[in-house]
Amino acid sequence: MASIMAEEAPAAWLEALSGRCLTEAYGFVSARAAEHFAGHSEGELAETAVPQFVAGGKFLRPMFAYVGWRCGGPESDAALRAAASLELLHCFALAQDDVMDGSPLRRGRPALHVRFARWHTEQGWSGSADRFGESAATLFGDLFLVWSERMLRESGLDPAALARGWPRYDLMRAELAVGQLADLVNDARTLPNWETLLDVLRRKSGNYTVRRPLEFGAALAGCGPDVLAALAEYGGLVGEAFQFRDDLLGVFGDPAVTGKPAGQDLRDRKASSVVVLAAEMADRRQRADLDDLLALPTVDDEAVARWCALIAATGARERLGELIRERAEKAQAVIDPALFPRHAADSLAVLATKCTERDQ
Repeated sequence: MASIMAEEAPAAWLEALSGRCLTEAYGFVSARAAEHFAGHSEGELAETAVPQFVAGGKFLRPMFAYVGWRCGGPESDAALRAAASLELLHCFALAQDDVMDGSPLRRGRPALHVRFARWHTEQGWSGSADRFGESAATLFGDLFLVWSERMLRESGLDPAALARGWPRYDLMRAELAVGQLADLVNDARTLPNWETLLDVLRRKSGNYTVRRPLEFGAALAGCGPDVLAALAEYGGLVGEAFQFRDDLLGVFGDPAVTGKPAGQDLRDRKASSVVVLAAEMADRRQRADLDDLLALPTVDDEAVARWCALIAATGARERLGELIRERAEKAQAVIDPALFPRHAADSLAVLATKCTERDQ
């Protein structure tokens, strides 16, 4: 029983941590929305839609950041608020990413630009509702970016801790923008090779989702170079596995679970890991079929079904699953009990599983 409880305790703690981060981020954004928009016509939707946008997240990046903190620091409400600020950075990325991709849904709900476009129509205003929605979502993305830094600055951590964290925070923001640009030019019709694809994935999501938040939290706590190096290795492995899983879900995920249309990445012609791997594993006939699909002017439901069947037939779906498991196992091996506090090590193990075995 003791061993079972030891295994369950970190998972329960992380579940509670996610809720605590949600409370902090939601409360901060609600207060800022009221501060800026209460009593103004443009705030009619903002005061509800913007906090709701925050509430829909999984809070992975704040959890990684806080576990990074716990590698060298005690439980701390101030550190929790600092970690939760990363969710607002993520909201900035999502709001603008959905505009760039033209995505109608986010987390199973209408994307922010869609909600603002509908509001424009409901008000009976002149001009393009779609253009208004995209512009409003972009501006609120900018606000999320500003609010993220403000939440970190006002977290309550002492100046010395914040001074250690700012360089990591700045690096994460810069890599996020660079990764978004890499994703913007990522088109399946010009398939990159596997190594180029891995570089894009690391810049687009892997570092930003796992490695940098861990390093950020550990830096705030004043962890030494050995801990930071181990977290960087762990973060790189789990970050890649996370993106591989995301790419599988983007093709084969259940819309009822993911909140996105089936095969959305194929419709968007993203050169995701599963698509690139399928191209590399395809025989001559399969590659010709793949080229035919890539040349289609539009990707409809029938084309998505053909593409999914082709990917599966090449063995790419199964192989990518193997790569996910390999990286997860290597990440688990990096968690040295002699280097990390027991609770932090156990939490890292649970998070590795959470990121690599997820279905949404």
